[in-house]
Amino acid sequence: MHTLPQTHKRIVAVVWSSALAVIAACASMAAMSETLTLAGSNEVPPVTTTATGTAMVTIGADRSVKATVTAKDMTATASHIHMGAAGTNGPVIVPFTKTGDNAFGAAADAKLTEEQYAAYKAGTLYVNVHSAKSPGGEIRAQLKGS
Repeated sequence: MHTLPQTHKRIVAVVWSSALAVIAACASMAAMSETLTLAGSNEVPPVTTTATGTAMVTIGADRSVKATVTAKDMTATASHIHMGAAGTNGPVIVPFTKTGDNAFGAAADAKLTEEQYAAYKAGTLYVNVHSAKSPGGEIRAQLKGS
């Protein structure tokens, strides 16, 4: 049985670890994750509220959407991703499902269209949380997309 000299074993180990690092980097570039802080001042028009929230959103290169949204100091009725630039309102494009008190998540099969993905990359999508007090949205944050 033929064995490699120690120097060759080190070279092989370096090559393998470099290859794994490249693969890991490519995998992380395939999805973009954002953690957002939602506030009433970001709504259009701005909402005076003590409510706050956090949204963790991951958009995959395949346009898949993974999201969790948690609101505090409000009675949340719904949460979504909307298409609209900062300072504007727009239509719901990804509705979230209520997963607990003031908690929401994206459906397992949630996916953006090509147009919506382009809007995401341009920073013209936002997440908000609605309430009976503010049915148009009580807290909001813009997705950056890049």
